[in-house]
Amino acid sequence: MFSEEHLYSIALRKCSQIGDITFRRLVATLGSAESVWKESPGILAKISGVRRDIFQDIGSAGPLVFADQELRFCEKNGIEILLRHQHQLPYFLNECDDAPAILYRKGTYTPNLSPVSMVGTRKMTPYGKTFIEEFLQAVAENMIITVSGLAHGVDTQVHQSSLDNRIPTIAVLAHGFHRIYPAANRRLAHNILENGGALYTEFNSSDEPDREHFLQRNRIIAGISRKLIVVETAFGGGSMSTATYANSYNRDVYALPGKITDKYSQGSNQLIFQNKAAAISTIGGLVNMLDLQRPKPKMEELFPRSEIRIHLTEEQDLIYQIILKKPNITIDELAEKSGMPTFKILPIILDLEMSQYIRSLSGRQFSVL
Repeated sequence: MFSEEHLYSIALRKCSQIGDITFRRLVATLGSAESVWKESPGILAKISGVRRDIFQDIGSAGPLVFADQELRFCEKNGIEILLRHQHQLPYFLNECDDAPAILYRKGTYTPNLSPVSMVGTRKMTPYGKTFIEEFLQAVAENMIITVSGLAHGVDTQVHQSSLDNRIPTIAVLAHGFHRIYPAANRRLAHNILENGGALYTEFNSSDEPDREHFLQRNRIIAGISRKLIVVETAFGGGSMSTATYANSYNRDVYALPGKITDKYSQGSNQLIFQNKAAAISTIGGLVNMLDLQRPKPKMEELFPRSEIRIHLTEEQDLIYQIILKKPNITIDELAEKSGMPTFKILPIILDLEMSQYIRSLSGRQFSVL
């Protein structure tokens, strides 16, 4: 089920001095995690920007034994292992500089659905609950998948209201798949998987939930979507860190305003005041700002595909023509040929896929239909 590259990737990431960015630099230089693991210390020491002290664990038995045990755990529990350097991360997360080198997944992820992240306080008020329920009712017919963190309060309500409205949802965990935290949400996690959603974590089966892991988890919630909605949060709430990540990733952030005297609206109000989030004035206005795709009426199937395609913008046509001339082109090649950065190409690719102009292939390659 898993390759040697999975084994060496887990072993390399397990090394005490190697984080996601260092992992990426090493693998980019030598081509694979296996090559890094088997390379001599002398060659590793010559890699630019990498400190000598990080090599102490590379090639040692401990991380490799752990990696073998982790592969067995994942295979036994139906867990997929996604490697960033093999372009296996969710669409937008891969564009973040500090995206995880390894991401574990249970469940399914449908790439033609638009991810929308929603976060907020564990001490949700009736105001926040009503907003979540009414918003998700309003977008139930859109091609959307929600993302949150499975915590008490807002996260739980986002996942549950998504399920109530038959919207797939993703929960990003702050620990390994050996447990579900909080325990009260075990049934909710099961229902997410049973209804077309997924659980994600960057943590392995030895990692327990702690404060640092929750903050680290927040960058995935921010990065996996183009849109982030902050429902309710106090000044020092964890959702403020998620919004900070989202701003650094150039994501669109929206916040639900509230009374200045309400503790769990003060953080949201501050984001709006500091121009770090757009204010949500109405449900309808938010839906319009999100610009979500709607499923095509079934009647369209009666007509030739060429008659139902949307008119392409100049940028969409540029990307389409490049793919037309070179089937199976990669995202990096698209960026080179178009002169556009990949973060601008990705939403164009998504629009072209939704409009049935192109299709995605394995290895982040694209071809026309």
